[in-house]
Amino acid sequence: MSFEFYRCPKVLFGSGRILELGKTASRLGSKALVVTGANSLDRSGNWDKIAGSLASASVILKRLTVKSEPSPEIVDTAVREFQDQAIHVVIAVGGGSVIDCAKAIAAMLPLGESVNFYLEGVGHKNHPGKTLPLIAVPTTAGTGSEATKNAVLSSIGKEGFKKSLRHDNFTPLYALLDPELTLTCPPLITAACGMDAFTQLLESYLSTKGSPLTDALSLSGIKYLSPALLPAATDRGDNIFFRSSLLYGAFLSGVTLANAGLGIIHGLAGPVGARTPMPHGMVCATLVGEACRMNILRIREQRGKDDLILEKYARVGRIICGNHLANDDQACDLLLEKLKEWIRRLRIPRLGAYGIQESDLDALVARAGQKANPILLDRADVKTILKARL
Repeated sequence: MSFEFYRCPKVLFGSGRILELGKTASRLGSKALVVTGANSLDRSGNWDKIAGSLASASVILKRLTVKSEPSPEIVDTAVREFQDQAIHVVIAVGGGSVIDCAKAIAAMLPLGESVNFYLEGVGHKNHPGKTLPLIAVPTTAGTGSEATKNAVLSSIGKEGFKKSLRHDNFTPLYALLDPELTLTCPPLITAACGMDAFTQLLESYLSTKGSPLTDALSLSGIKYLSPALLPAATDRGDNIFFRSSLLYGAFLSGVTLANAGLGIIHGLAGPVGARTPMPHGMVCATLVGEACRMNILRIREQRGKDDLILEKYARVGRIICGNHLANDDQACDLLLEKLKEWIRRLRIPRLGAYGIQESDLDALVARAGQKANPILLDRADVKTILKARL
């Protein structure tokens, strides 16, 4: 057995822990850049808690609001605005897009250059890893960006891209996980984020680069997240236990994806997200069922070669369906039916709702990455996955 495991942030988990933000930030400096989304913090009253906590610890704040998916232009503009203001610490309060944006800003402020020079597959420079300390405070339970070492930036359009700025040093120093901050997250966003987290847990569990450690963490996340997803995203969104379970699962999904990698679902999410403004979580949510169906179909055809992967799919099926007596084939089928039910009950839209047409599929397939998918799919298989969700 041989594997590596990247460092995690120090985790502060629990209801009301947002009030500890000021004390935590003051350990890192007296001047903070707080990166947030546009409006939800103010509407919920949580911004007053954040500002008050920082003020009580004598931390001076500058605020930057991010209104869209993080792009190189947003990061570069922020760096120009704040690089001469002696910022000591960057605090990200928001969803995965906000955290990724803050992560990139923290990494580029010490350099004062365009982030495009350092994006994977775009620039030609290797980032030296010098970054401002980052505190990540997620307000959605989805991407797990509070636990990862990369920031995903997008340029949306026909020739667009979603690329990472990556370095081991970009992992946040602290992840402050307060489920109370997620209580006002709307149902559809809760659904998309929750499905994204589930997909990351599932794909890292099935990954060809996984380890016993990532397997254990993935299963723990699935056990907590799965029973909480539907109620939190429908009629029980005010339940702090369900919100806590989603937030815990989402954090672990970030830990496991950083250490085990992901599969075809995320290999497609990048090209789809670069071509259309469909939110990343929604792309994963709409594709997860058909991608699992195709993986299971192809693995069953090779029976005897990859029975371990079918056993893993079956284990997940037993967990989320509560049927621990089903044999492996039955449990795999139960998993596929449960995913179909989630997509229907959560009203996950199809790709066509965001403008993807059949004529786009070949280009998307050509740009898809297999990453750590448990079985190599051919292009026809990948196209079938997309076509089933048009």
